[in-house]
Amino acid sequence: MIGDRQHEYRAGIGTDIHPIAADRKLMLGGVYVPFPAGLAGHSDGDVALHAVIDALLGAAGMGDIGGLFPDSDPKWKDADSKELLFIVKERLEEKKWEVVNIDLVIHAEQPRLEPVKGQIKRCIAGLLGIDFASVNVKAKTNEGLGEIGEGQAIAATAVVLLSKRARRGL
Repeated sequence: MIGDRQHEYRAGIGTDIHPIAADRKLMLGGVYVPFPAGLAGHSDGDVALHAVIDALLGAAGMGDIGGLFPDSDPKWKDADSKELLFIVKERLEEKKWEVVNIDLVIHAEQPRLEPVKGQIKRCIAGLLGIDFASVNVKAKTNEGLGEIGEGQAIAATAVVLLSKRARRGL
């Protein structure tokens, strides 16, 4: 068991990438970002929340976003990723996991994300019921390199730490 005798800690990492699509609105971290295009995807294409969801599921040993919300299931077509994160939160709570912190990196050449990073932090913290200070959001460009740098895609990477009270006698 990692941690002290009273807590178990687990880290998880999640990534996601979607191509930019002209006919969609841009959702990042549960926040609408004004931009002339959005992200293609079976759901709303929110790469930031998808990365967070994958990191949470991975840390808890509960699979991945594709297993829980398969793109082959029409139920999830155009789904709001905030609802998906809330479902994951409930499953974590059932297993007694608590989110300690989240570190999220959004990789995008455009748009500039500095004006919305606080809103993204607030949205994620609110959805998970954790302190605003427990969520960190960074925005990075790819310096013109690859699909992201050429403005063809946006990606995200998230790292999370979960905590669970250990049972007595372990």
